[in-house]
Amino acid sequence: MRYDITLLTDDDLYLFNEGSHCRLYEKLGAHPMKVDGAPGTYFSVWAPNARQVFVIGDFNGWDKSSHPLHSRGQSGAWEGFVPGIGKGALYKYFIVSHHRRYRVEKADPFALWSEVPPKTGSVVWDLDYSWGDEEWMRTRRGRNSLDAPISIYELHLGSWRRVPEEDNRPLTYRELAPILAQYVNQMGFTHVELLPVMEHPFYGSWGYQVTGYFAPTSRYGTPQDFMYLVDYLHQHKIGVILDWVPSHFPNDEHGPGFFDGTHLYEHQDPRQGIHPDWNSFIFNYGRDEVRSFLLSSALFWLDKYHADALRVDAVASMLYRDYGRKKGQWIPNEHGGRENLEAIAFLQRFNKEVYKSYPDVQTIAEESTAWPMVSRPAYIGGLGFGLKWDMGWMHDTLEYMTKDPVHRKYHHNNLTFRMIYAFFENFVLPLSHDEVVHGKSSLLGKMAGDDWQKFANLRLLLGYMYAQPGKKLLFMGGELGQWREWAHDSSLDWHLLNYPPHAGVKRWVEDLNRLYRSQPALYEMDFTPTGFEWIDCNDVEQSVVSLMRKASSPEDIIVAACNFTPVPRPNYRLGVTRPGFWKELLNSDAQDYGGSGWGNLGGAEAAPIPLHGHPYSLTFTLPPLAIVFFKPA
Repeated sequence: MRYDITLLTDDDLYLFNEGSHCRLYEKLGAHPMKVDGAPGTYFSVWAPNARQVFVIGDFNGWDKSSHPLHSRGQSGAWEGFVPGIGKGALYKYFIVSHHRRYRVEKADPFALWSEVPPKTGSVVWDLDYSWGDEEWMRTRRGRNSLDAPISIYELHLGSWRRVPEEDNRPLTYRELAPILAQYVNQMGFTHVELLPVMEHPFYGSWGYQVTGYFAPTSRYGTPQDFMYLVDYLHQHKIGVILDWVPSHFPNDEHGPGFFDGTHLYEHQDPRQGIHPDWNSFIFNYGRDEVRSFLLSSALFWLDKYHADALRVDAVASMLYRDYGRKKGQWIPNEHGGRENLEAIAFLQRFNKEVYKSYPDVQTIAEESTAWPMVSRPAYIGGLGFGLKWDMGWMHDTLEYMTKDPVHRKYHHNNLTFRMIYAFFENFVLPLSHDEVVHGKSSLLGKMAGDDWQKFANLRLLLGYMYAQPGKKLLFMGGELGQWREWAHDSSLDWHLLNYPPHAGVKRWVEDLNRLYRSQPALYEMDFTPTGFEWIDCNDVEQSVVSLMRKASSPEDIIVAACNFTPVPRPNYRLGVTRPGFWKELLNSDAQDYGGSGWGNLGGAEAAPIPLHGHPYSLTFTLPPLAIVFFKPA
């Protein structure tokens, strides 16, 4: 019996086919419902080059002919209602193509949930959930704004903590919620950023090879379990940033690639459709329906899962047609250039749609080149992101920190170059997962010197990051001073906190976050030059830099001085703006953090001795491999 039921109106199909539908998840996919009193599931899928499409699953013994869908003509959509099946049913689409007698079983690109990998079936599901984060959602605009303190703890859900007594299994979404919320609040971070939670067949991809653009991975629980995690974090005043990957997708047979016997979601020409670095498919951003698919995926996570920001992975790979390719391996655009005009237009549209629907969230670009105006509005030619990772700062600073202090004066420019471009974009300073894998060593392992110097250098690195203009991001394990590189199949080395140097690093990060969040000078004017001033960036011989951070109130200032050598600098003099006592707010060489204890007994008095263009100056002790923060009392 055929049921004449559709969720796809003519307007839906029109918007879908013109690339303007941003809520396709309400129409395509599997939707449990009742028709004429009969419970069942409505299925719809896009397969314009299919001759026939069938729903197969555990409900029909995976019979490839018993439940056909019906074509909606030139729209390319197929649909049908199957009575008697509901939430929890396993299914796929069996597609018979017009091309080359191609037949294939495909997972649903719009599935809300999937079988636990390595199984690949889709699961009929709903998204019913009673949220308890009304206060967070009502007030989050202020917490996500560019003049707010944003300190991000980046983590991979499967390897943050594990259960060694139970075959080293990862924690579930619901198990993570209270433990993660307590830890993040203790550490003082404002947001967490989750490596992609979207369903992915290969665990070792860390989630960056996505096949389920509308499904949280089933490895850790159900969609409602993931909602609970987000809800719990929100109720404990923690924002949630999700990594989102519109740049490429894997070539697994059940995935969106070669979906209906044609290259539907990806480019046909491998010079445009295959990513050489990852051997994965590249979306065809010039295809209207693909844009609707990706726009819908982005808004889905903001709508149904209350995400506070989307961090877009590998933006540079989208912007350049020759990314990762040699001469002759790429196709120029219509003007003969290397810019991917379709991807640029898509990213601008993506940002417009996100901020139009959710003006209280942020979009964040991982863009590793000098592409201009990434975080500037599309209407003036920018890409429209709210924030951009400062990969240049990360590379320059980490390279500097690997140098033996005796050689650092020859690389001083690595510390100071950033301020030439620091206000061209709205930057996040990232010490991310990418820097602690694949033989790059952990953050602690990168630091120069013996063990004591490595810990001191790590504390100095983290302090320098918090002193710089820009929002902050630290990948899990960095706050522990972990020796090992990150490994996705094992827990962080929490036992290290039994050792004072590691406990000291953790305490230092806690206090940095406390200071950062309590001092508007350290965050309020992150993206304007008036919020920053070098006091002295030219003390090359001693490898010292000093700076001033300012808030909108002229009374609110912070001074920071960094000594990048193991030589203490007693009686170091620094120009400041006003007389009186300057309180030492933090000192990374304090014994509580594992330092040697050089300090200033609470602060120093400014004398009327002009220096560095200021009418007063402080004389204080600048400890070895350390940063100190001062504020007028």
